[in-house]
Order: sequence, then C-alpha cells, then structure tokens
Amino acid sequence: MTDPHDATPHSPDDRDSLRRLLAAERIGTVGQIAALSREFEGIVQANALVAVDDEHDPEGSSTAFERAHVASLLAQARQHLDDLDRALERLEAGEFGLCAVCGEPIPWERLEIRPATTTCVRCATAAHG
Repeated sequence: MTDPHDATPHSPDDRDSLRRLLAAERIGTVGQIAALSREFEGIVQANALVAVDDEHDPEGSSTAFERAHVASLLAQARQHLDDLDRALERLEAGEFGLCAVCGEPIPWERLEIRPATTTCVRCATAAHG
C-alpha cells in the first residue's frame, strides 16, 4: 500500500484510506447524533413532567440552557454529518483532497484531523485572518 504521507490524495490506495477514514468518522458522528438526540428527548420529557416556569423557577433557566446547549451540539453534529457525506461524494467524483480555494492538494495530516475539510491550512487561515 502506498504511504499516504508520500502520495497525493488521488492515488487508489489513498482513496481507499480516505474512504475508510471518512466512513469511520461518519459512524462516530451518527453515534454522537443518536446519543445527543436521546439526551435532548430526555430533557424535553423531564420538563414535560414538571410545570416549569423559567421566570420564577430557579432551575428553569439552567434547564433551558441545557436544552439549548444540547440542541446546538446536535445541530453541529448533523452539519458535520452533511459535510462528511459531501466529502464522500467528492471522493467518489475524484475531487476530494484538493483545496476548494487554491486547487492545491490538502496535506494528508490535515485530512486525517479534519476529513471533511475543503481547504488547505493556508487558505483556511487567510479566510479567518
């Protein structure tokens, strides 16, 4: 197998490695979504059992914060899943691993850490700098 550190993300061995990496990340994200969904439903059900008046109940504001926090984490996980699905589509189309801004290959180390990324470090830094 080709050493992914010595090859571009487009070699057949690299595509297989990247496909496995994306699939593993996707499985983990689906599990995270399931866990967060259960947690969110638990918060909602617990609040339904108690008449919570957020304005007058000292626990109401913390419960509302917890619900909002879990909802935010759930939205982020769902967005990450969408990003992973788009990355898999780019991989199958032969477009994965190239920076969407400059067109240069994205280093393997960056893809290992952020498999759904669409930009190289230089372009990502420039966009946020």
